[in-house]
Amino acid sequence: MKISATLREYKRILKVAKKPSKDEFQHIIKIAGLGMLLVGFIGFFVQIVWQLVFGGI
Repeated sequence: MKISATLREYKRILKVAKKPSKDEFQHIIKIAGLGMLLVGFIGFFVQIVWQLVFGGI
């Protein structure tokens, strides 16, 4: 059955997965935060350029 095979895969993944250490978690948070800031700044500058080019329609 497809459902039982899927459940076995989920169980296998949960057995292999481990909780990140405090240092790993802080590293992930810093990288994700920097990524969000970068995307925000890019969007902000695109909006500024758009308003300068098209007169703030």
